[in-house]
Amino acid sequence: MKAIIIGASSGIGEALAKKLSSEGYSLGLTARRVSLLEKLQRDLPTEVFIEQMDVSKFDEAASSFRQLFEKLGKVDLVIISAGTGHINKTLDSSIELETIEVNASGFVNLACLTYQKFQEQGKGHLVGISSIAALRGNPGAPAYNASKALISNYMEGLRLKSLRGNANIVVSDIRPGFVDTAMAKSENPFWMSSAEKAAAQIYGAIRAKKKVAYITSRWAVVALLMKIMPDFLFKKL
Repeated sequence: MKAIIIGASSGIGEALAKKLSSEGYSLGLTARRVSLLEKLQRDLPTEVFIEQMDVSKFDEAASSFRQLFEKLGKVDLVIISAGTGHINKTLDSSIELETIEVNASGFVNLACLTYQKFQEQGKGHLVGISSIAALRGNPGAPAYNASKALISNYMEGLRLKSLRGNANIVVSDIRPGFVDTAMAKSENPFWMSSAEKAAAQIYGAIRAKKKVAYITSRWAVVALLMKIMPDFLFKKL
C-alpha cells in the first residue's frame, strides 16, 4: 500500500505517518520544514519519499505533489492534513486571509489534483482533515471555522461526484475535536486526545471507508448537540 500525507512534519500528520508506516505503507510526505521530514524519513521503517511544500504556493505545491506521485507510482491513499489556525480576536485581516489561503484554497488545489490522479488510475481514497469547528461559526477565529466548513462541504461534493460518476474514489471527512498539537489553541480545551490516539482512530476510519468520522469518537455527541442547538443558546457559549 502507498500513501501521500500533505502536512506530515508535526501533529496529526506526523502521527499518521508513523501509524501508516507501522502498517506497512510506503509513504510520500510533504511539509514546509524539510529538516523535520528528513528526521521522520530516517526514523520510519518503510520506504519514504519527501518533498518540501507550502500549500499556499499553489503551482509549487502542485509540482511537488506530482513528483511524489511519480516516485511512488500508483497511490492508494492521499491525506491532506496541512493547515493553520489562530485566535484572532482583533480580526486582523491578514491573519484571516492567510487562514483561508492555506486551509481553503490550498486544500482545494490539492484535492482537485488528487481526484484527477485517482480518476487516471481508476481508484483511490482521499482523506481530508477538517474539524468539528466546521459545524458552527467562531467569533474568536471566524476564518478558521469557515475554512473547515469549506473543507467538509467540498469533500461532500467530491464524494457525490464520485458516486454519480462511478469513479471508485472514496472520500473521507475527518473531523477532530481537541488534539494535543500546536493547532489546539482553544482557551478551554476538553476531551484532549493525544496525536497518537487520534491517528489510530483516523486509521480505523480509513480502513472502514467512513464518509465522516469524529476524532475521538465521543465528539460525535458534541457534533449532534452543535447541529441542533438553537442560536439563542449557542451564542452564550
